[in-house]
Amino acid sequence: MKKISTDRLTFCALLAAAYTVLTVATGFMSFGNIQCRIAEALCVLPFFLPVTTWGLFVGCVLANLLGPNGMLDVLLGSLATLASCTCAAALGRGGRGMGRCVAACAMPVVWNGVVIGGMLAWISQPLPSQFPLLVAVYGGEVALGEAIVMFALGLPLMRWLQKGDRLARFGIGA
Repeated sequence: MKKISTDRLTFCALLAAAYTVLTVATGFMSFGNIQCRIAEALCVLPFFLPVTTWGLFVGCVLANLLGPNGMLDVLLGSLATLASCTCAAALGRGGRGMGRCVAACAMPVVWNGVVIGGMLAWISQPLPSQFPLLVAVYGGEVALGEAIVMFALGLPLMRWLQKGDRLARFGIGA
């Protein structure tokens, strides 16, 4: 097992705090059908530094604990973030081209669209015949909000991080 340095552990703790604060401070647009969680833009970081997955996961757990959707959101929403960050980390190991950057940004869109869309449909307690339609509608709304954040903020953040030696301080080559 690879050792995690104190610097990286500290960075992950700060990342968890930043995710939580950003989500709670913008709660009016962070929870609901169309979620534009500004903090989700940080989900590009595992592409460069896989260990940040854990900081983002913890931050999402904390934010969802403070949110209005209850324990189901703590469990499912946090697992969706963990899955999307894990996928972004895997994509980053294969190269750093633009196509991989776009694919990494798409991971939170897909995972949250499916998982959170399904969760929102479930907690709305629809008639059984309405459930598939609501999953599609809520999933599309969540995916739309995620796509706005990931491609308006996340992708430019990725491109900015790749310039110069911005990643070198964490022992990562650009």
